[in-house]
Amino acid sequence: MQIDGHHALTYIAARFAGFDAEDASKVAYSAQYVDDATNGGVIKFTNGAMYYRIASAHKMLDYSNFDELANHQAWAAFHFLPGNAGLPAGENPTGSFIHKLICKPDSFIARDMLKLAIADKAKSYGLHRLGISMHVYADTFAHQGFTGNRHEVNEVSELKSSDAELDQNFLSKITNFFLSEAYPLGHGAALSHPDRPYITWQYKNGLGVQVERDNREIFFDAVDSMCCAMKCFISGDSTVNLDVVTGIPEEDALVIREMLAGINDDDGEVRHRRWLDAIAEGKFSFGAETLTYIAKGEGSWKHESIGQLAPKDQEDDTFEYHSPFLSSDWKMFHDALQAHRFDILHDVLPKYGICLA
Repeated sequence: MQIDGHHALTYIAARFAGFDAEDASKVAYSAQYVDDATNGGVIKFTNGAMYYRIASAHKMLDYSNFDELANHQAWAAFHFLPGNAGLPAGENPTGSFIHKLICKPDSFIARDMLKLAIADKAKSYGLHRLGISMHVYADTFAHQGFTGNRHEVNEVSELKSSDAELDQNFLSKITNFFLSEAYPLGHGAALSHPDRPYITWQYKNGLGVQVERDNREIFFDAVDSMCCAMKCFISGDSTVNLDVVTGIPEEDALVIREMLAGINDDDGEVRHRRWLDAIAEGKFSFGAETLTYIAKGEGSWKHESIGQLAPKDQEDDTFEYHSPFLSSDWKMFHDALQAHRFDILHDVLPKYGICLA
């Protein structure tokens, strides 16, 4: 998903789950910031204090993508959660190890991840961890069929979609070919097709399997399931039995479905703006509300926390330390990020016979 899904749709799901506007905004910001937290390392303060944080994403052609450890710790934990072929812990899919790693929507592994977020509900970073989990959970729907490591299963051929202009883009076809051959990581070879809510598309993967997708249904299933999961979070239901929880109200579901199909702008930022406008205009039954998102620079969580205006801090940068830093949203997000990654790599995945740490 792109920012329209991870920020706006997460906010909508959170409001219908029962969060007030302030908490829903915090959850949605955290969900989107997983894609924007591209800086890692130590933050140094002028008084000698230090804070270490990790990155949860890399830019598409960042050299870090070619480091196998970075692939496992960022992509598998935050963007391509292994699905174990939809099987519970203790059961193994037929075939090679790669079938355990392929992302599956709403898998048993994903449910275990949600249970851990609920277990941390009372912690200072509880809402931030929920937002991170919502990012990963939503991507189990959008990124299904792909893995967070380099493997031929991620190769894509015969790529076609309902967007004729997109399919006729010669540069995209050339890019797709070379990515499939030289860079079979995640859904890179499928370009942005998995992240466009409005398209139907099809392709043949590297294992020779023909795949057909309707992103309108996939995205709606994701937002509806997120709503159910967040209801479990609010109630403290650690069983996460989503089958007995109601999701988006029927009338609002119709609005969401209509917008998923109708907002067909190529630019994800433009689609995001249209969702924010719809929220501000009161198109949903929770009423008219103003929602914003600033990833970096003035007004961002990072700026409010350490005063950073530049998009990327340098190794020799130092910042003024202020006591509110310890309870700032940016610091809480990064605390939650580390807790999430550790639990996924060291507690959840090993139960399924998956070692990626």
